[in-house]
Amino acid sequence: MDIRQIRYFVAIAEEGSLSAAAQRVNVAQPSLSQHIIAAEKELGVKLFERSPRGVILTQSGEILLSHAREILQALDNAMAAVRSSGNEPQGEVTFGLPSSIAMVLSVPLAETVRLELPKVKLRVVDAMSGFIKTWLEDQSIDMGMLYDLGSVRHLSHQQLMTEELNFFSAPDSWPFDSEPGSPVPLSELAEEELVLPSPHHGLRVMIDRFARAQGVTLNVATEMDGLGQIKTLVARGSGYTILAPAAAIDFVERGDLIMAPIIEPQMVRPVYMVRNPSKPMTLACQEVQRITMEVIRDLKERGLWKSVETEA
Repeated sequence: MDIRQIRYFVAIAEEGSLSAAAQRVNVAQPSLSQHIIAAEKELGVKLFERSPRGVILTQSGEILLSHAREILQALDNAMAAVRSSGNEPQGEVTFGLPSSIAMVLSVPLAETVRLELPKVKLRVVDAMSGFIKTWLEDQSIDMGMLYDLGSVRHLSHQQLMTEELNFFSAPDSWPFDSEPGSPVPLSELAEEELVLPSPHHGLRVMIDRFARAQGVTLNVATEMDGLGQIKTLVARGSGYTILAPAAAIDFVERGDLIMAPIIEPQMVRPVYMVRNPSKPMTLACQEVQRITMEVIRDLKERGLWKSVETEA
C-alpha cells in the first residue's frame, strides 16, 4: 500500500461510508472503491464488510487502522519537522502547563512568542499534571512543565527552579495571634479549615506528603480543583489554602489575599521542563523553549515567580 491508499483507507474507516469518504478526500467514489479492492488484494485480507448503513471494518481492518493512523501521524510529524528546519522558525508548538504555572507564565510567554516568532503558533494547554504526563508520552504535545516527574523520569527533563508553597488567608480572617503574613509552622495549620484540591491533584498529593512526614493531620473542609474558585473562597473568608505564590499573585496584588511562608518544615517543590525525545525537536520548538527560559528569568527577577534556594 502507498500513502495515498492509506489515507483513503483511513477516510473510509472514519467516515463509515464510501460516499462520505469520497467527498472528504475529493476522489470519485468508484475510484476510491478500486483503491480499496487493490489494497485488499495486495494484503490478502478483507478490510471492510458492507452493510445497509455503510461499511464496517473487519478484524483485519481494525488492525490496519491503528497502524495506518500511526503512519500518517509520523509522516505529518516528519513534514512539519522538515518545513520548520529552515532559518526562520515556523509551525505550531504545543506546550502543556499545570494551572498554577499557566497563571503566571502563559500570558507573558504568548506575548513574547508573538512578537519574536511571528510565524510560530503557540498553543498553551492548561491541564492537570496527569494529563500532561500522558500527552508527553503519546507525543500529543511538544513540551510540558511538571512538578513531579514520577513515571516520566525516562523523558528529557531539566529542573528550572524550586517553588515555595505559602499559606493564604483573607486579610480580615488571619487565624493566628502572630502578625498577618508572618511565617506559620505547618503544625499550626492542623487547626484551620482548609480549601484544597482533591486527593488525586498533584498539589494535594504533595501537601499530604509533607503533612504525613511531620505527623500532621490537615483539616480539609472543602475540596475544589479549580484554582480560581479556591482563591475566591479564601478571599471571601470561607477557609484558608496552601498554594505557590505565583498561583495567587493576582489576588495578593489586589489586596484580596495575604500570604505567609510555611515553616517547620519549609514546603518546596521543583519545577521541571519536560519533553519526549522521540518527538522531533523543531526549530520552532527550540526557540519557544529558549524564550520560555528568558520569560521565567524575567518573572523571577521582578518577583512575580518566586524561586527559593534549597540545601544541596
